[in-house]
Amino acid sequence: MTPPLFLQRFFSPAAQRRWQAASLRRSAAAGPLVDYLETPLPERDGDWRSTRYLALDLETTGGDPRRDDILSFGWVCLDGPEIRLETARHRLVQARRALNEASVTIHRITDDRAAEGAPLRSVLDEFLADLKGRVLIAHYTPTEVRFIDAACRACYGGRFLPPVIDTLDLARRQAAQSAPGSLRLGALRARHHLPRYPMHHALSDALAAAELFLAQAEAASASRPARLGDLLLG
Repeated sequence: MTPPLFLQRFFSPAAQRRWQAASLRRSAAAGPLVDYLETPLPERDGDWRSTRYLALDLETTGGDPRRDDILSFGWVCLDGPEIRLETARHRLVQARRALNEASVTIHRITDDRAAEGAPLRSVLDEFLADLKGRVLIAHYTPTEVRFIDAACRACYGGRFLPPVIDTLDLARRQAAQSAPGSLRLGALRARHHLPRYPMHHALSDALAAAELFLAQAEAASASRPARLGDLLLG
């Protein structure tokens, strides 16, 4: 559990993570989430280049974690401005129900492929182990955070509570105005002269978000080195 809502505004994010970890520590099943929550996070005042990150993308059956499922995870770690390709992971997750045709046309994960995936708990264990001590990066983070939070509640009985950098949020802050569609991942990559990648593959989109973040962080450091806190969402 987290502090009651009326108390949360008095707790720093780090304090909320400690509270959550302490409430889960008695549950052996919550071990991977407790380990993640108890690992110290980078300092907000530190140079972004000295911070460790993990870029994530999920493919899901829809947009509502209350009724939709995660079908695949893609992630890659960054040590400052270096993308560590040896850390790249793509994991299919077993679907709990038959897939609808509309979502299959987007992510191209069929029922047969989803049936070959790993249990959600197994993939989540691996993901949280890699995320320890790192800041989460995604393009439009509410999707990833809400689905991972729902998965953590289901698998461990606790909240996710990550520090996040949202490349969509950074684009909004850096652009004086934006035309319809200009904040999509592909459009932003084109603006930063980054190559086109296939869309709606979790690992490809995670790598695309990682590269876009590096371009945005460099742009934010044009006048002075950006601090991690300058880039974090919220």
